[in-house]
Amino acid sequence: MGAQWKAKGKELAANARGRVFGKLSKDIMIAARSGADPAANARLRLLVEQARKVSMPKETLDRAIKKGAGLTGEAVNFEHVIYEGFAPHRVPLMVECLTDNVNRTAPEMRVLFRKGQLGTSGSVAWDFDHVGMIEAEPAAKGADPELAAIEAGAQDFEPGEEDGSTTFLTDPADLDLVSRALPTHGFTVLSAKLGYKAKNPVDPASLSAEQLEEVEAFLAAIDGNDDVQNIYAGLGG
Repeated sequence: MGAQWKAKGKELAANARGRVFGKLSKDIMIAARSGADPAANARLRLLVEQARKVSMPKETLDRAIKKGAGLTGEAVNFEHVIYEGFAPHRVPLMVECLTDNVNRTAPEMRVLFRKGQLGTSGSVAWDFDHVGMIEAEPAAKGADPELAAIEAGAQDFEPGEEDGSTTFLTDPADLDLVSRALPTHGFTVLSAKLGYKAKNPVDPASLSAEQLEEVEAFLAAIDGNDDVQNIYAGLGG
């Protein structure tokens, strides 16, 4: 959670799957601006693989690619906006949005942050590192994430909590380079993007079970907003 918060079990619920598809479609549309052919567009290729992994319907995937590439005649105008603040119990938070209407998103964020604290630009960002985040899984038994991180040029790595995947952390400028190198060191790249990692995450042990539930409920409410793409919470794993 110090790197990126993910709703517990959200892949199991139909409405949550819809949110996953919606967020992924936005990423695909933006990536497709650089070309509709995944073979010639590395970012799009990774997103297409990610879409297949979560069983996104082929027609949904194809439409997102065509729309982003301008092949449908529809305009794609998403603005990237980051909201900073605190969840309950002073857990620092970076919320990354892609919106076609900031005048809608801003008041919605103010409402969602009522149980926490919405900050101004830069008020929380100083407590996060801007990093490349590569989620990968072993392509073969015995693949060593530590060795792969060193040889591929990653700065650090974090083992996945349950699914056996590893998150490799890089300098933002090295994201593509490390993504291309990892397969030669025994790992299949599932996703690669720029994100935020908390420098001083709150220790969950310092919070009661009730307080942790309050934080989780707050993050889940924000994740439910259609304009929210990613949530980076300063809460230790």
